[in-house]
Amino acid sequence: MRVRSILGGVVGLGGLTLAANRVLARRADELEVPFGTERTYRWRGFDVSYTEAGDPADPDMLLLHGVNAAGSNQEFARVVEELAAEYHVVAPDLPGFGRSDRPPITYSSNLYESFVADFASEITDGPICVASSLSGAYAVAAARDGVSFAEFVLICPTATTMPGQRVWLRSLLRSPVVGEGLFNLLASYRSLRYFEADHGLYDVTGIGREYVAYKHRTTHQPGARFAPASFIAGSLDSTVSLDAALADLDVPVTLVWGADAGITPLEDGRKLAAATDARLVVIEQSKLLPHVEHPAEFAAVVTDRPQRTAGTAAN
Repeated sequence: MRVRSILGGVVGLGGLTLAANRVLARRADELEVPFGTERTYRWRGFDVSYTEAGDPADPDMLLLHGVNAAGSNQEFARVVEELAAEYHVVAPDLPGFGRSDRPPITYSSNLYESFVADFASEITDGPICVASSLSGAYAVAAARDGVSFAEFVLICPTATTMPGQRVWLRSLLRSPVVGEGLFNLLASYRSLRYFEADHGLYDVTGIGREYVAYKHRTTHQPGARFAPASFIAGSLDSTVSLDAALADLDVPVTLVWGADAGITPLEDGRKLAAATDARLVVIEQSKLLPHVEHPAEFAAVVTDRPQRTAGTAAN
């Protein structure tokens, strides 16, 4: 009788999870283009969405959003207007994220490094590359392999998230009922706000509700869990050595770091700057996303205008 009761509970829980997943899928709103004019880049069977802003006659600037459960080019929405005043800005949604295709393949760092290399070569012309977190490693790997960039602006760059591979976790999150249910918990409003407050943003209340609302919409699109499943499992970590690769590149490098970043602390930025002779700019009252919280200060760093705000310090 006890075993029968346990089995009945499991079946009932599975039914509730399936029902909840279906309700969330039906309620998912369409994901709008966050800024600029949308274009499509066909790459290895993917329709990759990217947006353009600014005058095409201006120098190209490639914006690469960070990799996380709710990643998309919306990360740059608050800063793109100022950047587009001087540059032709091009910002893709990486395959598996945002408005790009999200097929149920096994995503890997090699796939993203190849994508960045091909996209930069075919869509842009020797751009300044602004890349966030793991995408910084993908861009550096592309440069190491011969892709031409005029300059790097790397925001809290890293090649690794958590040590080790967790293939079992990737398989679990990819599963049709339980995995979808777990991902829906991970991508709930409460979880998204928690993660932003924990390591993304210094002050979530200063951003506005739409920022997190967009993240909620992007994590509830069809296929949204497949790329993040690989990220959480550690499969999107790069093998590139950031300090060695950057030291070998003959292009200017600026590192932008949030003074209060926790996952990739400022001390990591100081060590990377010292090892690569890079310029390090520290933005106070920010964590992993200084460009989101302080777009004017960040734009000033990128365009190399004199710093006039007390919150920004060059190191």
